[in-house]
Amino acid sequence: MSCPYNSYSESLRKRFGSSVFRIGIDAGFSCPNRCKSPDGSGCSYCDSMGAKAAYLRTSESSFSHSSGFVSDIDSVSQNQRECELYSFTLDKESIKAQVERGVEFVRRRYKTDRFSAYLQSFSNTFAPIEKLGELYDYVLSLRHWEQLIISTRPDCLDEKILDLISSYKKDGLGVCLELGLQSGDDEILKSMRRGHDVQCLIDSANKVKDHGIELCLHILTGYPGEGKTQLDKTIDVINRIHPDSLKIHNLNIVSGTHLYEEFLDGEVTAPCMTRHIENVIYILRRIPSDVVIERLMCETPSHRLASPRLFADKNRFLRTLETEMEKRGAVQGDLTSERS
Repeated sequence: MSCPYNSYSESLRKRFGSSVFRIGIDAGFSCPNRCKSPDGSGCSYCDSMGAKAAYLRTSESSFSHSSGFVSDIDSVSQNQRECELYSFTLDKESIKAQVERGVEFVRRRYKTDRFSAYLQSFSNTFAPIEKLGELYDYVLSLRHWEQLIISTRPDCLDEKILDLISSYKKDGLGVCLELGLQSGDDEILKSMRRGHDVQCLIDSANKVKDHGIELCLHILTGYPGEGKTQLDKTIDVINRIHPDSLKIHNLNIVSGTHLYEEFLDGEVTAPCMTRHIENVIYILRRIPSDVVIERLMCETPSHRLASPRLFADKNRFLRTLETEMEKRGAVQGDLTSERS
């Protein structure tokens, strides 16, 4: 059957003529939200790895997909990195080693030689403009890339940074910024300890688009307090911004986070796969069909994941989702008229 949503893999093949894989890079950034937190923990769901690619977690190489949950792998107090804006230091040796390791891993697994540089961990614009330029130039010098993808926060951008990032749109290089919306409801954002409101995200997203930079939004579904009203607010923001692409994550409760402490106290639970599939279908049917769907679920390493423990792996989840959409005759964007 044809895919009922605008899949990222297919969009890459149409754009580049073949598959393209991301090489995740932890450049050593921290996060302004962590700087504001007395314990350096930042968002309630974020652990000390800050979305670091699995193949770069060398300190956890003894764990596998079948590993059980390890409750004491880290704690909130370990989440603090050097946190001042001017503390960022470019470690060329580390970045080069990460790229080489990532390229080797992806090349061996997928038999490809087409890659995008993905500055993934924490807030990758949280440094003075001169240091950012030095970092981006160095990353791009390491090999031929199809894209430069930079993940950051909406409160961590200004005109000078956007001008710098926009300047890399040459010689066929794709340039994309990833911003965390997470929720279109300010009360949910406050509960998440996001440190910004919805309007901050909207303003930053519009500036990204004004600079001609591709935009990917991240959202997180299933957070405590989220019902259809809150989900509709998130969909409204997505449609208002109309990003180039979207990542949808289900709530994961991870060791070493504030959310995990609340989980231990019995205050929160993570939605099961059935509920997440319902949320995903609800969202997909109500957003424009041309928005590329880059991700539909979280893939937290098993040894860090307290809940949900029985969630399917990515392949089974996608098969189940696509089968369910086909049964319902549902495709991305088929209910957008409801929101016009």
